[in-house]
Amino acid sequence: MPGDATAPVIEMAALTKRYGATVGIEDLAVTVAAGEVFGLLGPNGAGKTTTLRCLVGLLSPSSGRVRVLGLDPVADHRSLAPALGYLPGELRLYPELTGQQTLDLLAALQGAPVRRQRELCERLKLSPADLGRPVGQYSRGMKQKLGLVQALQHQPAVVVLDEPSEGLDPLVQETFFELLAEETAAGRTVLLSSHVLPEVQRSCGRVAIVRRGRLVTVRSVAELRQARARRVRLLFADDRGARPLGAAERWSPRWDGSRVELLVPPDDVVPAVRGLLAELPVADLTVEEAGLDEAFLDLYRSTDQQDAEREEQR
Repeated sequence: MPGDATAPVIEMAALTKRYGATVGIEDLAVTVAAGEVFGLLGPNGAGKTTTLRCLVGLLSPSSGRVRVLGLDPVADHRSLAPALGYLPGELRLYPELTGQQTLDLLAALQGAPVRRQRELCERLKLSPADLGRPVGQYSRGMKQKLGLVQALQHQPAVVVLDEPSEGLDPLVQETFFELLAEETAAGRTVLLSSHVLPEVQRSCGRVAIVRRGRLVTVRSVAELRQARARRVRLLFADDRGARPLGAAERWSPRWDGSRVELLVPPDDVVPAVRGLLAELPVADLTVEEAGLDEAFLDLYRSTDQQDAEREEQR
């Protein structure tokens, strides 16, 4: 495969895609190195799928630059296809073809030997009988497993996955995470788009967070968790339930009987705890590092507040 071995495997520079007057993504700048599992994180409608379609050559950017293995996904698509595995978020298959016929057709389009097809089918619990049935008879989960097989069967250097665990049962999800670990251990690169935060936290080393088509930040998962809110849980000595928390109301209190949970910025944790202990009948208190879900929500709230402040200043 052409390209500089020291260059990023995936590179986006000022990547923008517009649909008429509507902006899908704007000015994205992200690089992904060999061997990374990199997450593209954001709610539905944030621009994740548009980004992935530009990466695999299904959409041409309106402006900016995208390269995968040093190649232009549109202009160099034929050269890139054997090194690329792609699972779309909305997997549409020919219902009249069997599972095996579907895999064979997609393998021909990929243009690379399918060394892992049988192994992947066995591990993802797609039996020969399943593969002999028309895809139109498949459940959603079976279609998703077939999609994972076709994305990985030719051992691509770059794997692009859009909402990959959608429809998978818990046992198959475990197999999926094992496969991701094996891909990176073999030096392959995975870009995974998801709105399922535990999935991203478990599998990704770094993430790009997108919001309304624009890049919010690129950080390691560990940095996001460390820098953002802490989860403070309080148990009160009486059972009066929800009560005014004064200044602590700004930290999104969630009540459950005489218990309350707050998401507090790291620098505010000590003064917040001191104030709550001094003013309220606290029987028990715990402080935990937030998970990626809390970090994500906290970061989105901060960005919303900044946008609102900018609007007020105009």
